[in-house]
Amino acid sequence: MLLAAARDEPTDADHDEGFTVLMIHQLIETIEFVLGTISNTASYLRLWALSLAHSQLASVFFSFTIKAGLSTDGMFVSVIMLWVGFMVFASVTVGVMMCMDVMECFLHTLRLHWVEFQSKFYKGGGQQFVPFSLLDHLPEKSREGAEVPQARYYHPGGRDDDVELR
Repeated sequence: MLLAAARDEPTDADHDEGFTVLMIHQLIETIEFVLGTISNTASYLRLWALSLAHSQLASVFFSFTIKAGLSTDGMFVSVIMLWVGFMVFASVTVGVMMCMDVMECFLHTLRLHWVEFQSKFYKGGGQQFVPFSLLDHLPEKSREGAEVPQARYYHPGGRDDDVELR
């Protein structure tokens, strides 16, 4: 048994420990998957609730502006009320509803990138991030004469400095 451990050969104890560790990791992965599914479902329900609130808000804006002009007696008053009501409706719709829609789209896109994309494809694994560099992939011969690229920074005072990227 000592000889097997010295040669890094699996023993019965290693096999049992490996199976236990595997089961614990699978349990953790299962819990993370279930929590992720619940989180994603709740997020899409939140988006559905925002679209429902958007619809109800548009209905309220319409009823307070254009509908008031439609229910007035008299042609002249009705036309003026419709014109003013439409201007208010258009301004409020663009001002409030479009800003709300843009914010909703931005937050949904941000959520898709950071939550769903990162949880599906990214596994840290404990390795330090090393940025890609072409110099690391060049043969030794061509690397000897390679120059470090220079960056030019603009200064508001009118002075340009050369600064190394490293």
